[in-house]
Amino acid sequence: MTDINLASELEKLFPQTVEWRRYLHENPEPSFEEWNTRHYIYEKLKEFGYEDIEQDVGGGGLVTYVRGEKFGPTIAFRADFDALRIQEETGLPFTSKNPGVMHACGHDGHTATLLSVAKVLKEHEDQLAGSVKFIFQHAEEVLPGGGKSMVEAGVLNDVDAVYGLHLRSPLEFGTVSYCSEYAMAAADFFTITIQGKGGHAAHPNSTVDAVVVASYVVNQLQSIISRQKDPTQSGVLTFSTLQAGEGAHNVIADKAVLKGTVRTFNPELRNLIEEKINSMTESICKAHGATSEVNYVRGYPALYNHKEETELVRQLFTEKLTDVSVESIPMRMGGEDFAYFLQEKPGSFFFVHSGNEEKGIVYPHHHPRFDFDERALLVGGKCFASIVEHYLLETVAEPAEVQESLRD
Repeated sequence: MTDINLASELEKLFPQTVEWRRYLHENPEPSFEEWNTRHYIYEKLKEFGYEDIEQDVGGGGLVTYVRGEKFGPTIAFRADFDALRIQEETGLPFTSKNPGVMHACGHDGHTATLLSVAKVLKEHEDQLAGSVKFIFQHAEEVLPGGGKSMVEAGVLNDVDAVYGLHLRSPLEFGTVSYCSEYAMAAADFFTITIQGKGGHAAHPNSTVDAVVVASYVVNQLQSIISRQKDPTQSGVLTFSTLQAGEGAHNVIADKAVLKGTVRTFNPELRNLIEEKINSMTESICKAHGATSEVNYVRGYPALYNHKEETELVRQLFTEKLTDVSVESIPMRMGGEDFAYFLQEKPGSFFFVHSGNEEKGIVYPHHHPRFDFDERALLVGGKCFASIVEHYLLETVAEPAEVQESLRD
């Protein structure tokens, strides 16, 4: 057992961590365009003493290691750093300087948190038994996502376990939550284009009304969820947009466009819903004399937290994070490309609650007034630190020859 107190060192570093977060918040960049953000992260890592920093991993990510002098496992931590195309309305003194772009999902906090852990661990590199791989990921918010390309580039090839976190501002600060097994849904998107035959509204018999056909499609496809899905499986099919016509009262639209999303956990159900959207849409449109085109885009897969690693973080957080509560939460229908990492290696993705009703931090993610309680940066850092202590500080086994010499 070592005498390193990572939590205490993170507490001392907290004012700087807040500064890093505020700089990132003030200078957001959208997915696949995070050039200055990457440079900022790179320069900070160099400042901390990191020399071997891989850039443009998977098209835009950064990766570096802290390598202990003793033998041990390699664990990975990931933080995303892209922002959203949203006009900020928080009124914060460090409001976004980039019009129409905002950190509205907490990725500035994720990155600042991981930077703080990287700085502290670099100062104790010689005392670690194993390595920590820091993965700074671009483009979580936009398909196909940076996570997939980083995994395909081999970022996890030498990793034994991988962990990530997400801030959750709608939930009051003071809790860290976890969800074993399926935690977040696969997120797919579709666009259905229906081609009918337009004409005068007074003579519908001489037309193929695309609005009517689209209405049938919307109604009938709901039966996929209510009548064709196993009721023990979770699934959502939502139509979010119906566009048709040019606004005239007396013209029947010749074309309608439907857009929506599908959320599932079970891969077989995911396949079923996609197949039924295609086949039912074609049949409904044919029955009304219309034609259709379905563009179904598979987004991020369902995020599956491995049971053993999730139980481990539950135990570690409960034991070491005495100033917050640790709770299990139900699976969520939102999507997250950390799922690709967990398809490749065992690990877990957990949540640090960061809302504060007294300060007005109550708005959901992707809202123009989104913010988070900055104390969550320290909690997140302590979460990562507890994992490091378990893998690289507390469970160190002496080499066999040393054990033998001790017995002699």
